[in-house]
Amino acid sequence: MAQSEVILSFQQQWDRVLGRLRTEVGEAAYRSWLKPLSLLSGDESFVRMAVPTRFMRDWVASNYQDRIQALWLEEIGTPADVEIVVLSPSRPVPKPALVDVKDEPEVVRAQEKETSVPNEKPALPVEAVQVQDVQQITGSLDPRFTFENFVVGKPNELAYAAAQRVADAEAVPFNPLFLYGGVGLGKTHLMHAIAHQIRKAHPEKKVIYLSAEKFMYQFVRALRTKDTMSFKEQFRSVDVLMIDDVQFIGGREATQEEFFHTFNALVDQNRQVIISADKSPSDLEGVEERMKSRLGWGLVADIHPTTYELRLGILESKAEQLDVEIPQKVIEFLAHKITSNIRELEGALNRIVAHATLVGRSVTLETTQEVLHDLLRANDRRVTIEEIQKKVAEHFNVRVSDMHSARRARAVARPRQIAMYLSKQLTSRSLPEIGRKFGGRDHTTVMHAVKKVEELKSTDLEFAEDIELLSRMLEN
Repeated sequence: MAQSEVILSFQQQWDRVLGRLRTEVGEAAYRSWLKPLSLLSGDESFVRMAVPTRFMRDWVASNYQDRIQALWLEEIGTPADVEIVVLSPSRPVPKPALVDVKDEPEVVRAQEKETSVPNEKPALPVEAVQVQDVQQITGSLDPRFTFENFVVGKPNELAYAAAQRVADAEAVPFNPLFLYGGVGLGKTHLMHAIAHQIRKAHPEKKVIYLSAEKFMYQFVRALRTKDTMSFKEQFRSVDVLMIDDVQFIGGREATQEEFFHTFNALVDQNRQVIISADKSPSDLEGVEERMKSRLGWGLVADIHPTTYELRLGILESKAEQLDVEIPQKVIEFLAHKITSNIRELEGALNRIVAHATLVGRSVTLETTQEVLHDLLRANDRRVTIEEIQKKVAEHFNVRVSDMHSARRARAVARPRQIAMYLSKQLTSRSLPEIGRKFGGRDHTTVMHAVKKVEELKSTDLEFAEDIELLSRMLEN
């Protein structure tokens, strides 16, 4: 395939991605934020794009980068890291150095990838350079992701304390440190914060931070170029190895095997290993049992979904960083309405600040509702009583029909009371409405159930944990 055809093919793929984004976000947002994006370079695993200003880069990275990566994955069939840099409009955009590997023979692919791996990116203007691995850190570190900028609350206090301990310790306190939690709850923030702290306190230490996809990509490249010894030496000679989103090695046997041996070699040398994932080690899918066992060796710290108080603190901290005045009632409104994850919460605040800055209108509750109407509608989904009944029935191994029946056996009555309690806590339905959903029971029966469950929660720790687990599963 001629080079001009290669570039055209890759550009067409980007145009399709851009077209889908345009449909998703609407014409106004597309013109403001996405239309100025221009392709600089890329291959099947890495794409670099440019925007004209720092503000635009930060905005696109916060609000659209994850979606761009997801659409690229659908388009080309392999995970691709997307980097967004600043390129002054006064400086002409360089001709894209793009490689379409889909139509090339295997030998050509390996040769071309050698010229486009992340450690050999072409030089960029000074304003386009992000935090790079001058301290042997593989992968960019976000300067915003520090311990100072991390808002601590009950859902993340264990993970935060463990991360700080690892970052500050002279000797390895526990190995590995395994952080897990849902999307956008702060795992990557803590990983970056640890790397920043170690880099600051011990600049002589060799630290590698990278995603599981990038680890896999570099391993496959080493196999293709018959240079596995250099790969092993690079990863087994570090002081700290940090792998983000390790769930992505699930089902990839060769990568798991190499990661397993790398992990063991580092632990045997008392070198620190830090891992993050979206599930606990025992729940990782497609991962061998021996690997699950090794990952659970050290300290496993989970990050729970955010509470209202934590969301409030995050918004106040973010507003302070942005140096903008946000009315308290707006902050409280956002903390109540957007409960999915921190990333979406911060993205919502960025949107209303950008709107106020660009349009010249002050931030009010009315403008907030107007600007975030799509986001608020998505977060307005409420748990239904039917969903609660089904989940509780599954949890206690009873039939859903038992929720409506007149049976009074304790094995049935207690789950029914729990379902009534959760219906009162998680829905806006009145007591009589809840009673009708449970076989036409009176509202006083629901009141009794709520009171009974609250009493049991205060006296039985295991029971309280059961209720908390059910509540969390239903809310997520």
